[in-house]
Amino acid sequence: MRTLILCLLATLAWSSQAAAPLSPNSSANLDAKRDGATKAKFLVDTNRSFPMLFIVGDSTVHNPGHGERGWGDVIGSYFETNKIRVENHALGGRSSRTFITQGWWDVVLKASKPGDFVLLQMGHNDGGPLDDPNRARGTIRSLGEETKDIYNPLMKKPETVHTYGWYLRKYISDAHAHGMTLILCTPIPHCPQAQVKAGDVEKSIYVEMSTAVAKDQKVPFINLNQITMSNYAHMTPQEIKEKYFTAADNTHTSPAGAEVNAQSVVAGLRRLTNCPLAGYLKP
Repeated sequence: MRTLILCLLATLAWSSQAAAPLSPNSSANLDAKRDGATKAKFLVDTNRSFPMLFIVGDSTVHNPGHGERGWGDVIGSYFETNKIRVENHALGGRSSRTFITQGWWDVVLKASKPGDFVLLQMGHNDGGPLDDPNRARGTIRSLGEETKDIYNPLMKKPETVHTYGWYLRKYISDAHAHGMTLILCTPIPHCPQAQVKAGDVEKSIYVEMSTAVAKDQKVPFINLNQITMSNYAHMTPQEIKEKYFTAADNTHTSPAGAEVNAQSVVAGLRRLTNCPLAGYLKP
């Protein structure tokens, strides 16, 4: 672990800026108002004989906004749904921290059974402040065990905030304790601002750290960022923007962009060895 942390220190210089602030009207914030309705759609009957695929992430994974979609919203069509149930539990605006602290991870764990699967992609919202009054969702940018005690103005109580690496390891540990297989994905790329070459990976500390955690924890891993960037290699940045992203920003994807990222996840699953989830994909 120490070696992995040291290897990432050099990347902090170019990744020290927090993610650009979202508009109050962004779907990443508005999705929070839909939480109750979203939760009501999830399976609560655990007396089932088939496995479940739980998808966990942010608004790049689930986005019901007009003209917007996340890859988790469309990936179910790639699976043999008469053999496995796919539930997209991703919620806009969440970070690796707040998906846990707001209780959404507990929803997954309570509905899980041994033999189930989790596809996890977090990182787009982890770069914000730890205790701002609007979202308070950031995590400490590290793989280590550092903590910071804050007063959470949204939850109106003290909270101990951990590192991004710590939260990812908690998902992995919890999933394994419940007999589930967790597949970790790097965050999808933002819309490129320069020509992309095959094999490129977006310069992101969260891509670096999620890659390091997967290696350290020896869990199935999909470099979703790299696979999707390779799909952009034959296009100009303007073409990528117009086809795969929304007009509002360079983070949230259009329905076509969601399909590209879902196809990247499927391609990554097919490359994995000894991961039974790939066996549930359609031929």
